[in-house]
Amino acid sequence: MLKSLKFTAIALCFIAFSTPAFAGKLNLGRDATPDEVVAWDTDVRPDGQGLPEGRGTVEEGEAIYAEKCATCHGDFGEGIDRWPVLAGGQGSLKSDRPVKTIGSFWPYLSTVFDYINRAMPFGHARSLEPHEVYAITAYLMNLNDIVDSDFELSKGNFTEKRLPNEANFIEDPRPDTPVLEKGKEPCKTGEVKITNTASVLDVTPEEAKKKGGGSVD
Repeated sequence: MLKSLKFTAIALCFIAFSTPAFAGKLNLGRDATPDEVVAWDTDVRPDGQGLPEGRGTVEEGEAIYAEKCATCHGDFGEGIDRWPVLAGGQGSLKSDRPVKTIGSFWPYLSTVFDYINRAMPFGHARSLEPHEVYAITAYLMNLNDIVDSDFELSKGNFTEKRLPNEANFIEDPRPDTPVLEKGKEPCKTGEVKITNTASVLDVTPEEAKKKGGGSVD
């Protein structure tokens, strides 16, 4: 959490000091050049804003995926060792062991494209060309039974496709609820007591104890 906050603070400072409003007034650094702004402006939004020109088919994506992604994620998105599973898991979100994949959990196709474009392959981020990202995204959609094997994804038809779990992501209404309005008292009152701590709490399941296990899976 602290690392995340620290990174966010550094990023905000970088952005702020790179703008003409701050660089000139504070005599700190210089204005970012147009090319530098373009290099950082890579995010893709659910409405398609930010998408680069390009296109890629499921067939093309399968070949690229096999070369650059399957080592970690498996040939069919099943995940190798502890690397993320990318396909399957439909209908498992309410189970004791939900499988959160692109097809079962992720809300927007833009999240898939954006993450691949900025962070993949692991160790070689930003090495993929736009047409490769489109193709890999199309292949992952096919693995999750969202499109057929002859499908081609492009900037033109990107927003026509929806991930199955999109409707289950809703805006957080809490800032507008009466209990959090300024001047309102929270519904929970009274003294909070700590009844136990992780250092002494036995969290090993009973079944694991009987089998001689000493940790939680």
